[in-house]
Amino acid sequence: MARAELMDFDQALELFEPVMGFEVHVELNTKTKMFSDAPNVFGSEPNTNITPTCLGLPGSLPVVNAQAIRYSISLGLALGCSIAQTSRFARKNYFYPDTPKNYQISQYDEPIAFEGSVDVELSDGRVVSVPIERAHMEEDAGKLTHVGGSTGRIQGAEYSLVDYNRAGVPLVEIVTKPIYGAEHSSPELAKAYVSTIRDIVVSLGISDARMERGNLRCDANVSLRPRAAAGEPAAPLGTRTETKNVNSLRSVERAVRYEIQRQAAILAAGGSITQETRHWHEDTGTTSAGRPKSDADDYRYFPEPDLLPVVPSAELIDELRAALPEPPAVRRRRLKGEWGFSDLEFQDIANSGLLVEVSETVAAGATPAAARKWWTGEIARLANAAGTDAASLVTPTQVAELAALIDDGTLTDRLARQVLEGVVAGEGSPAEVVASRGLAVVSDDGALIAAIDEALAAQPDVLAKIKDGKVQAAGAVIGAVMKAMKGQADAARVRELVLERAAATES
Repeated sequence: MARAELMDFDQALELFEPVMGFEVHVELNTKTKMFSDAPNVFGSEPNTNITPTCLGLPGSLPVVNAQAIRYSISLGLALGCSIAQTSRFARKNYFYPDTPKNYQISQYDEPIAFEGSVDVELSDGRVVSVPIERAHMEEDAGKLTHVGGSTGRIQGAEYSLVDYNRAGVPLVEIVTKPIYGAEHSSPELAKAYVSTIRDIVVSLGISDARMERGNLRCDANVSLRPRAAAGEPAAPLGTRTETKNVNSLRSVERAVRYEIQRQAAILAAGGSITQETRHWHEDTGTTSAGRPKSDADDYRYFPEPDLLPVVPSAELIDELRAALPEPPAVRRRRLKGEWGFSDLEFQDIANSGLLVEVSETVAAGATPAAARKWWTGEIARLANAAGTDAASLVTPTQVAELAALIDDGTLTDRLARQVLEGVVAGEGSPAEVVASRGLAVVSDDGALIAAIDEALAAQPDVLAKIKDGKVQAAGAVIGAVMKAMKGQADAARVRELVLERAAATES
């Protein structure tokens, strides 16, 4: 696949105005699926969480999951939407192997929630209001695994495997209106918007929002239109592309930037943009063409004949509204005050997209300083090296356990980094990695003293300097002892003992 020509990002913004839109798919964490009593569980053996309804077998009929309705209304309210007095499901007709019924039960012209907005904070403190067109309920499709070939895509694959466990999982799709005026901040806004949606659904408790698992996915729409001269009306909207199923915050930002640069290069050369879906390739940081983008008419929507309209009562809506958690922007301000962080320290967390993880780590028992240090430091470094999101590597509970092992003296920071690597590698919890790798700090003063006496005896000149009051010379002995103990000693305790043993040594 030939790499597309790209225009410099700043130059692209001089010539064109980017217009964005996002479709974020949120899998709901109900116990059962949207229209059947099949378990809604991640990671089961393929094709085990299925019923005749999931597969669309003759005679099977859908039954709406009441909890999914409640979750969807809660999400709509959190997005500032109006809740429809009545909404109904529709059949979205298309053939694809992961859609066993050959149609998807979704909502078309009567969504559960509509006309809202979400405030999104950027790294410089600006708040952008992103307009929400609708949030509608639907069921997820199954999952295809393409075997063979070099890309993991259907093109070039020898064969494909289909797992229907995900077919029928409850989804809410959040669709924005066109977003204007983001300009150079467009990629950042894309990442911040998806991060904000993730914060909202996690705080509501309605989704696990694990992007690496597909619990939360983003389709990013990008179009460009020529800059209008001063005093002239804005040009018509350009042709958009839709980069499908981008499943990390980092990738959302990169995909939007790439599409702006790619489309600008084509338009500047006199070409035209094809309205199509595109695939994001994390390894190369590029998009590639998928299929021509269908319009709504192509899906031949019609009302789902087997389901009654959804008519939530005013009492239910009021109950769910009263139970809403604080909005993300309000929550950030509260946490900043509770944690005692400076503006710069807190912005460091916000920019990383790890506020949820830091908050949950603090709730699990770690200090705010320790939670921030590990998530935005070593864990972020490992994630960048692996080209993934930090949240996919470890859990807040594991990070809190790691911090506790440091606090109780079991680990030093250096040893903790080794333990973290073991946890990320799937070797178990921090305590299990400490035990299996033998990484605990040596707390036996007897063993430390033996190593110290040996090091002092081997460096009589250093010993003389220490006895002469030049305590900084102790560093050489401390280094030798730490090497002898394979780093499994508390350097502060070693220093104390070095000075004690040196003072006690006869001249």
